[in-house]
Amino acid sequence: MTLSCNLYVDGIFEGTINSKKDVNIGKNGQVKGEVITQRLVVQGFIDGNINAQRVEIKAAGKVNGTIESSELVIEAKGVFEGNSIVKNSDNPSPKVQIQKS
Repeated sequence: MTLSCNLYVDGIFEGTINSKKDVNIGKNGQVKGEVITQRLVVQGFIDGNINAQRVEIKAAGKVNGTIESSELVIEAKGVFEGNSIVKNSDNPSPKVQIQKS
């Protein structure tokens, strides 16, 4: 699926999502495949590879796979299992943030 707009997934999707805007995986959302986007917010579950400028894993979110991003935010109780690759950005010191509530 190739998009030039925002996408909200709150069901089951299998395949590749390629969006030039934001992708939000809702609490009931389950994605198996690859996600390529500017900004990804995960409240549900992703099993696959992610390539984004910014990835946010919320408290109920789970990601299993490889994340390639400039910014990675994992809230308390968010789960990430896999590999993280920091993209080169204009800022020489990449930001990895962990937020606690």
